[in-house]
Amino acid sequence: MARGVADELDPRFGWPLSPKPVVVRPFQAPSGPYGPGHRGVDLAATPGQQVLAAGPGVVVFAGLVAGRPVISIDHDGGLRTTYEPVAPSVPVGTQVWRGQPVGVVEAGHPGCPVEACLHWGVRRGEEYLNPLPLVQTGSAIRLKPWTG
Repeated sequence: MARGVADELDPRFGWPLSPKPVVVRPFQAPSGPYGPGHRGVDLAATPGQQVLAAGPGVVVFAGLVAGRPVISIDHDGGLRTTYEPVAPSVPVGTQVWRGQPVGVVEAGHPGCPVEACLHWGVRRGEEYLNPLPLVQTGSAIRLKPWTG
């Protein structure tokens, strides 16, 4: 069953849009595999805006799903991020890094209250997770001993 939480996972991703986007529709965990819910978040965007890989991984899908262009990236730890509607700029099999452009947002996401939305989802296996707790919001500073 989808919990929609990522408490046991460390924040590891960056935002898939720059600058930091506004969330216009939040995650709603589905009640079951086919139950209602919103299996990701919708982020305010503009048509043609670059979409960035949220983390390092490999592009495993770049094509149409139900007539909409989708990109999926597999990451370490069994996580998969999905971005739609996105016209891909990288083919399947491409190794990507966090922040690398992978395509551009297209208009036409159903239910989007602004000019364009990027639907961004995360799964671990068959479990849908809320991607927001996985976004690294700050930077860690580590000081090393000084021997001089």
